[in-house]
Amino acid sequence: MPASDQFILTKMIATIGPACADAGMLGRLIEEGVRAFRINFSHGSFDDFKRLLTAVRTAEQHKRTHVTVIGDISGPKVRVGQVIDEGIDVHTGDMVVFQTESVVAGQSAVRNITFSTTRPDVFEDIQPGERVLVNDGAVRMLVHEKTFTEDNAQLVCSVTVGGLITTAKGMNLPDSRLTLPSLTQYDWQCVEWAINHQVDVLALSFIRQSSDVRELKVYLTRRTAPQTVIAKIEKPQALDELEAIIDEADGVMVARGDLGVEMDLPQVPIIQKRVIHAAHDYGKPAIVATQMLQSMIGNAMPTRAEVSDVANAIYDGADAVMLSGETAIGQYPIQTVHMMARTLLATEAHLRTTRHFRVPRRAVDAPVRFRESRYRTTALAHGVNSVVRDLGAKLIVVWSQRGGGARYLSQNHMPVPIVAASSDPAVLRQMALMYAVLPIHMPTPPSVYDFRNAMDQLLLTQGLVTTGDPIVLITGEPIGVPGVTNAMSIHYVGDVCRVPG
Repeated sequence: MPASDQFILTKMIATIGPACADAGMLGRLIEEGVRAFRINFSHGSFDDFKRLLTAVRTAEQHKRTHVTVIGDISGPKVRVGQVIDEGIDVHTGDMVVFQTESVVAGQSAVRNITFSTTRPDVFEDIQPGERVLVNDGAVRMLVHEKTFTEDNAQLVCSVTVGGLITTAKGMNLPDSRLTLPSLTQYDWQCVEWAINHQVDVLALSFIRQSSDVRELKVYLTRRTAPQTVIAKIEKPQALDELEAIIDEADGVMVARGDLGVEMDLPQVPIIQKRVIHAAHDYGKPAIVATQMLQSMIGNAMPTRAEVSDVANAIYDGADAVMLSGETAIGQYPIQTVHMMARTLLATEAHLRTTRHFRVPRRAVDAPVRFRESRYRTTALAHGVNSVVRDLGAKLIVVWSQRGGGARYLSQNHMPVPIVAASSDPAVLRQMALMYAVLPIHMPTPPSVYDFRNAMDQLLLTQGLVTTGDPIVLITGEPIGVPGVTNAMSIHYVGDVCRVPG
């Protein structure tokens, strides 16, 4: 466990893939500071997912810590159907046909190239004049004509930017108002698998409205499942309902990959700031993802711009940052995480010490929804932020049996680590993703006084504090009962607490 001055407040998420699929490599990533792992349900089988999850839990146990596992649900992603092995190189000016009938795409003598798609039901939503983007926008087309027959439907498109098209390449339809269901049959199978295998968080892709999130959350409630839901913002339609989506979800992710395909690229950093700002207002965590250290997939050092991108996500107020291909398929997963950790530490230190830089609004204002709630724990959390800064407290310590107290503290973006204790392993794993939170497993103590004394010993043993350090304790009585957090006290490490009388 790191000393508190080396504790990274912003959480790092690493995507698991062939480059880090075993417990040994995952353990090294944990040592470098990763506190959450993403399993992408778009790639692999359920046997593959089980193997990856087992590796994470093994590494977690070996490192005697708690990490969050995020199951990333594919959503209604449209992909190109089967293409001949070498792929098809289309050129500007070519006429291309997409059809509902299954076909193995190959070039014809007249260069009228026909493809199928994985989602033929999307054709009803596409109109002439709308764009079709393939392979993250590398290949671009414009729909000229749509025809229907009894057995087939076709979209006739002209290629405006050519390139290579291969099997299963993603298709983006930025101008089309899609009516596809938010979760496919396969997605629901993934949800069931995640529930049955104790995946901690579900990330929902390609959502367009708040009802997409609500549908999943209602199902989880019906199943009495503890998983939280992260809404991935990557469709233009989602921005139209951004506040409602954030209100419904447990957190949001700025998924800049597809977002950057479907939106004008210069708008992406503006959208990132808007999403993080709105998430703060609603007291929800915000994750920034995609291409943060992309060049490190094949290089041992990142570009200067990438390091600046990571730092600026923190200046924007992000709670977590995520690595994708860098750790999943990259040649340097350990070096990548190490570089990200160094960048986070340097940026957080700068925010703590400088007087010549604008402090993020998150560091001084409580979330709007927290202030409006008049709820005692949210008010207490806001007060703690002021006390910690005025006192120069080393740590915040909270008993958070169900994670609520830790969550409220986290969303006020405390300047020091929040040591959150619970006796529930599932809650501890979810708290591992919360900004600034260090989850600690502890049997429920008999009293607040026992909790203080036990925590003193634990913090000293782990090297997080030294005798005499001021810490702020957040508790409630009877301890261990959810929803009773209502007391803040200043405690100096080493002062023995005794039960009055």
